[in-house]
Amino acid sequence: MWQAYEMPTSVEEAVAILAHYDGRAQIIAGGTDLIIELQEGKCTADCLVDVTRIPGLDRIQQWDNWIVIGSNVTFRQIKDSSLLHVQARVLCEAAATVAALQIQTVATLAGNVVNAMPAADGSVALIALDAQAEIATAQERSWRPIDELFLGPGQSAVDPTRQMVTAIRFPVVQGRQGSAWERIGRRRALVLPILNCAVSLVLDNDGQHLRWARIGLGPVAPVPFRAREAEAFLAGKPATEETFAQAGEIAAGEAHPRSSLLRASREYRTEVLKVLVRQGLARAVAQAHELNP
Repeated sequence: MWQAYEMPTSVEEAVAILAHYDGRAQIIAGGTDLIIELQEGKCTADCLVDVTRIPGLDRIQQWDNWIVIGSNVTFRQIKDSSLLHVQARVLCEAAATVAALQIQTVATLAGNVVNAMPAADGSVALIALDAQAEIATAQERSWRPIDELFLGPGQSAVDPTRQMVTAIRFPVVQGRQGSAWERIGRRRALVLPILNCAVSLVLDNDGQHLRWARIGLGPVAPVPFRAREAEAFLAGKPATEETFAQAGEIAAGEAHPRSSLLRASREYRTEVLKVLVRQGLARAVAQAHELNP
């Protein structure tokens, strides 16, 4: 177990501590995954760098044409955010399906991204929002697309012993926008999803056709997955049940869910995926009309 516990008050101080320990320290915020991994010996650390005292990282804000979520923002904050309820309802709905309220109160969206699991609710929602993460090191800060951060199950391009996610952002969508979250599990809470689906879209000015749509899926691949063929099909199509059903068929064809004792058979999950995509698109269109009657 760790021998030191640091509580920096700035990002610069946090990454300087990481640099000092040269790979032997770990960033911690909510710690809902990290503490278990340390206890089970899946990772080690001489020092934990607690970033929860850094000012400003617990805020959800709109900066110009971006929605910015600090790295200490919890799933409960996201679930309750009035700004996100309008701009990114898919993320609010996804946050509400993460574990139980006690976990939502401490677990962070940034930690969900760094954990890099293919079924991570927050991560799947973020790829449908075309989100980016700001990565800080002792030398620099830079923004990277979220979907570039997933290398494999539990394998992240972010090294929490040397790097820190400081914020997540996604563009403010202009026009008739809507989004929705669909998830199925063996029970309603405290269970791994059989499948999850995130949808974000914009309608044309007439409100009857799709300008574009993004579809995030999990777990149907080693990393959170974007159904890009289905997205390409949807551009310019009428916002009808027939269109949504066709998109579901296309998404099912490009995704690769596997049979799992914990989840279900490949065949079952493939059929359910079609339903989730269809329902997600329909609900996102309904929200777009709700926000822009």
